[in-house]
Amino acid sequence: LALTPIIEDPQAWDDVFSQLSDNGFRVASGMLEAVGEDYSTLESIRATGGVGCDATWPDTRSRAEKVAELALRENIELVTAHAGFIPHDASDPSRQRILERLVDMADIFASSGIRLGLETGQESAQTLLEVLAEIRHPNLGVNFDPANMILYAMGNPVEAISLLKDRVFQVHAKDAIATTSPGTWGTEVPVGSGDVDWNAFLQVVKSLGTSVNVIIEREAGESRIADILAARDLIVR
Repeated sequence: LALTPIIEDPQAWDDVFSQLSDNGFRVASGMLEAVGEDYSTLESIRATGGVGCDATWPDTRSRAEKVAELALRENIELVTAHAGFIPHDASDPSRQRILERLVDMADIFASSGIRLGLETGQESAQTLLEVLAEIRHPNLGVNFDPANMILYAMGNPVEAISLLKDRVFQVHAKDAIATTSPGTWGTEVPVGSGDVDWNAFLQVVKSLGTSVNVIIEREAGESRIADILAARDLIVR
């Protein structure tokens, strides 16, 4: 559940949790959106995504505090977010700045007993693994999205989750087709019709244990309900 709209417009969303609860829904995790993120192009999200943008970081940090308070109040134990594009080169000075901000964010959520899961895609699995090893924060882990690895051209999803599996807090069930034009987005498609090897991927997911939720995510298309049901049928078998 995206938590940013609830804190930005509480009057419109004030009853969302009671509505969900009354209809038998449990919020498995919340999502934090960094301030000013622009997904228009790969270049725009590289400049504005996550915690990397100096101009929006103070506001993003303030939003994180409010989201942590909301998550604590509603007993949401996991919040996910994009770190932004973490440089692969460990000597890049901007990488250390991003790491310091991620520690700050993890501390904010940890103070409320909430885990923070970094969503994959905007960096390679190896880079993310190195960053988590360097930070060594017990409340900081991975929200693994296989489609994002393809959409951002950041590697094979099965190899990536195998590398990160000890740090995975949550998994997205989402699929995509790789771009044929470098520097542009891949294309999200219904689960089972893209480039993710679901048989191999789900074998790794099963090894993670029952504490790791699999969340079906469908952000595109004109028949999302049908696509979600088809994804459920592929996963639950």
